[in-house]
Formats: sequence, structure tokens, C-alpha cells
Amino acid sequence: MDCAEPRALARFWAVALGYIERPPPAGFASWEAWFAQQGVPEAEWDDGTYLSDPEGVLPSLSFLKVPEGKVAKNRLHLDIQAGGGREVPWDTRWERVVEAVARITAAGATVLYESELDGRPDHVVMADPEGNEFCVL
Repeated sequence: MDCAEPRALARFWAVALGYIERPPPAGFASWEAWFAQQGVPEAEWDDGTYLSDPEGVLPSLSFLKVPEGKVAKNRLHLDIQAGGGREVPWDTRWERVVEAVARITAAGATVLYESELDGRPDHVVMADPEGNEFCVL
């Protein structure tokens, strides 16, 4: 994911997705120690941050610093399926969505709007701290 502040945005998405910051390579106490040993200039230490699935099963995610800001609609739109899908009874599903929205909002997201289907809430459209839109359903 291109962004202005990789560490900050990665911390947000770690909460939103249940991921963790990728541990530093074996033998190093921190990424900074690894960067220093590899000769990476300190000014570049926040140019990228990586998240991984705590179970080690799902793919890792990269957050890379770019000079330009977001100027248009996302090309990639994530749907966080916190409710369990439409096969789950609506009241159970919606309670899960509301809980996830509260947790993700506390991490720095903004609720843009709540969308309805058949006269009742269906999903919530949100924005991450850098303005990238996503849905919780």
C-alpha cells in the first residue's frame, strides 16, 4: 500500500485486520538494528513497514512511502467481512459489524456513511487515517 507514513498506517491496518508487525530477521532485536547492520541510511528507516498474519498463514502486507498523496478514488477497495457473511442472521452479523467499526474507529478510521439494504443497515463505508476507503460488512 502506498502511503505517506508507513508505520502509522501499518499500525492502523494491523488493528483493522488482526495482523502484527513483521518481526525483524532472526538474530536482530529490532528492524532498526537490522537496518544499521545492513548500512541502510537512517533517513530511510521509515520508508517501509510490513505486516504479517500472526498465524503465519495469510499473505504479508507492505506499506511503502511515496511522495505523492492520494488524489483519486482507491484502485483497491478492501471489504473487512467482520459480520460473517449474509448467511449469518442479520442481528448477529450487524452486532459484529458495529463492534468492528468501534474498534477500527478507535484505531483512527473515520466513518463516511452507513449503507442500507432492504431498509436496514448493511455495511459501513470508512476511511483509514490517510483517506483510503474500505467497508466493514
